[in-house]
Amino acid sequence: MSWSCPLCHAPLERHNNSYICPQRHQFDLAKEGYINLLPVQHKRSRDPGDSAEMMQARRAFLDAGHYQPLRDAISDILKHSSPKNILDIGCGEGYYTHAFAALAEHTWGLDVSKIAVRYGAKRYSQVEFCVASSQRLPYSDACMDAVVRIYAPCNPQELERVVKPGGVVITATPGPRHLMELKGLIYDEIRLHDANSEALPGFEKVEQKQLAYPMTLSGSEAVALLQMTPFAWRAKPEVWEELAGLETFDCQTDFLIQVWQRND
Repeated sequence: MSWSCPLCHAPLERHNNSYICPQRHQFDLAKEGYINLLPVQHKRSRDPGDSAEMMQARRAFLDAGHYQPLRDAISDILKHSSPKNILDIGCGEGYYTHAFAALAEHTWGLDVSKIAVRYGAKRYSQVEFCVASSQRLPYSDACMDAVVRIYAPCNPQELERVVKPGGVVITATPGPRHLMELKGLIYDEIRLHDANSEALPGFEKVEQKQLAYPMTLSGSEAVALLQMTPFAWRAKPEVWEELAGLETFDCQTDFLIQVWQRND
């Protein structure tokens, strides 16, 4: 398995603290141990991905263990497939990724947020982190036994390219009633999440399960959770203030976990 150049797709070879392709495109290894494979021309903004504030909110919430059941459920699925190489797409600062690393010989984490990847690389040295686009995965063909996507978008053709025949893609997406109580503070009419109708060319869906459980959060944890969500920008100032002032906030989770196997 090797990194591939995001500009010409040729294999990258390491020379001291840099990776260089035959076309002489060069990418330096950061002091924290990650590699930035997101060229300027592939960025949609100056600093794509989560901001430092969003990352810190997510880190505080995840480190408190509220989504550990989701991490454990995906880890159990990975154990049964006995992967040697695992890729976590949209890895953030590595909360899920480092747990997966205990199950494989090699584990890679990819995210578009340089801030998140830098933090993850400093914290979890057992993971190979990179800053890159999920639309152009910087990996060689048929190199991954398992790919995990928790809420993260990806180019389906790229998944088909990098996953080995017989390998798996595990996705986690919001179920219909995910965070209903939080949404009730923001929207006049609560709408259930749409059913996931994703199809992955070249893969067969072999398993699907729902994971739902209640959470009791402190006010500060509820604020951190809201900060993590895509509907945070719709919340009025009084919603943030109300959450921050609560002693406890009860909220339910609802995750849909799907397992896809690459056709031989």
